Amino acid sequence: MMDWTDRHCRFFLRLFAPRTVLYTEMITAAALVHGKRRDLLDFDASEHPVALQLGGSEPDLMARSARMGDEAGYDEININIGCPSERVQSGAFGACLMREPDLVADCVAAMRAAVSIPVTVKTRIGIEAGDQGVSRALQYDERDYETLYGFVTRVAQAGCDTFMIHARKAVLKGLSPKDNREVPPLHYDVVKRLKGDFPQLTIIANGGVRTAGDAMALLNELDGVMIGREAYHNPYLLSELEQQLYPATEWNPPARAEALDRLVPYAQRMLAEGHTLHSITRHILGLFAAQPGARSWRRYFSDCSRQPNAGIDLLTRAAEILRAQRAA
Repeated sequence: MMDWTDRHCRFFLRLFAPRTVLYTEMITAAALVHGKRRDLLDFDASEHPVALQLGGSEPDLMARSARMGDEAGYDEININIGCPSERVQSGAFGACLMREPDLVADCVAAMRAAVSIPVTVKTRIGIEAGDQGVSRALQYDERDYETLYGFVTRVAQAGCDTFMIHARKAVLKGLSPKDNREVPPLHYDVVKRLKGDFPQLTIIANGGVRTAGDAMALLNELDGVMIGREAYHNPYLLSELEQQLYPATEWNPPARAEALDRLVPYAQRMLAEGHTLHSITRHILGLFAAQPGARSWRRYFSDCSRQPNAGIDLLTRAAEILRAQRAA
């Protein structure tokens, strides 16, 4: 979710799910250690529980960046061993690290020694790196599972007890990141088998979840579900899950106008700090998913928020229109 789940996105999504764990976009350890760490680590207190997702493969660098996340107040440090993009591979991290379980274990051990919060791993059910990668990704056999089993065993020995498993193989050559989310078939059965073989570990399914029903079915056999793009494009999915998982609470999701109201004071603070309105509103277009006039609303926020004089009135005016439409 690079360039997607930044702090503005997470603040917005929190409005729809008080208990959901939110994850940052993947941030490289090198960027944290050598870059503008405050810009990369800042978050709003309302985001808790929130996890910092890191990319990297040097144990010392990973430990230093994890410590920064711990000191910044994050609740968890997550290592991304699932991203298949060539840009990430060129930095020797992401899904290609499934080929190096000892190195991942060294990173986990170093990070565990550096922080007081959980260190977790997000990975795939396997990778394909050769010329036949695409065709091989369409299959999943016992050898693939043995490799996954060995990877999880080694990394768990280093102190990781929570794994988010994207239920697809990653193809490191021949597929774009988008195709890597669609072409390799989902194998939730592999994730469930992994849970059966490692009952002491927390195993969370990732990939392909589109509805609350999808998520609830997986939760019958697994410890959790991680949802990415579907939650981004339809944040009310998180609210639906919140209500199903915690039916005894009196919490109700905000109406669309109310969500904009709650966004206003946050946006005012961010604008005062030098953020642009568009950097905030680009994440709220899912508010109108499957609603009449959704395209017009997307155009309204996309175009108007880019204007040099764009301000808070863009949000308040939209909330007023939504209330008027609801009352009509």
